[in-house]
Amino acid sequence: MRNTVLVCERSAGPKSPCYQRAIALAGHNPLDLDSLRDNLFCDRRQEAGLRKDDSTTEDRAGAGVRSVQLALDVLEAIAFSGDELGVTQLAEKLDVTKGSVHRHLHTLVERGYLVQNPATTRYAIGPKSRLLARFAPDADLIQVAEAPMRELRDRLGHTVVLSALTPRGALVLATLASTSPIEIGVRPGSELPFHASAQGKVLLAFAPRPVQERILARPMEKFTERTIVTRDHLEAELVRITRQGFASAPEEVLLGINVMAAPIFDERDGCIGALAIVGSIQYLPETPDADTVAALKDYAKQISRRFGHGRGPGGASTTVPPRAARRSAAG
Repeated sequence: MRNTVLVCERSAGPKSPCYQRAIALAGHNPLDLDSLRDNLFCDRRQEAGLRKDDSTTEDRAGAGVRSVQLALDVLEAIAFSGDELGVTQLAEKLDVTKGSVHRHLHTLVERGYLVQNPATTRYAIGPKSRLLARFAPDADLIQVAEAPMRELRDRLGHTVVLSALTPRGALVLATLASTSPIEIGVRPGSELPFHASAQGKVLLAFAPRPVQERILARPMEKFTERTIVTRDHLEAELVRITRQGFASAPEEVLLGINVMAAPIFDERDGCIGALAIVGSIQYLPETPDADTVAALKDYAKQISRRFGHGRGPGGASTTVPPRAARRSAAG
């Protein structure tokens, strides 16, 4: 949308069909540039007198995809902000025009996914979003992991993080702050890189090989001098993780911070999540003590057992409904 608008602004004069159509759609003064910019969506082909139907199927499909992406970006920005957001804040955060944001906000409010606070005119998550979340597979994972996460936090004192696999990284589902006065953690909704986070590496290590191949083919951003940035190095790390049953990422994203993570499995031996602890390198050293490793793996296994992993014939049925772990790992 935005690239097309820029082309139109350079080529369309006040008497052009493109310009007149935009003004008619905006319903405002021609000098209202925001409205003009948001409604000026014809291109050079229309300026040349070609019919609207001459636009390619790919152009139309691409515009539709971009619109869906922006709607999801708006929804995610509000959901993960922890506070109400206004039109201007969203436009700046997403680097789009206020008019574009406003149109998507209007639709999301109308459908119940967002609500607008009449006192502040800002937006927050609505009832439809909350209802949808109840049917998400990870909702069960969060609920089942809550008690083990709390016990692990109380036992070790570190921040505890629950994550799941997405195509872009390890999605943080829930966190429990450490018992220390100084809190180190990540916000739910954050997506951590596969190659530079303990959660990402452990999820990747136990992912199906086709998923691994797609992710290993991507470029790897360097965050610190200790970040893994080559495929060979990462593949060797994945082998080590599967052998020892946990991953660590000492100072691989942030200096002074270490993270350890262990896999969570379902009854089909699929890795559905990662349980992690986060702390300063001083208190969670690169070479952790045996008790810390044992505790992390033990609580991850407790959660796994609730999903039927490792349950022998005739064992007590304490598993959650199977829908909880059916999401395809990385599409």
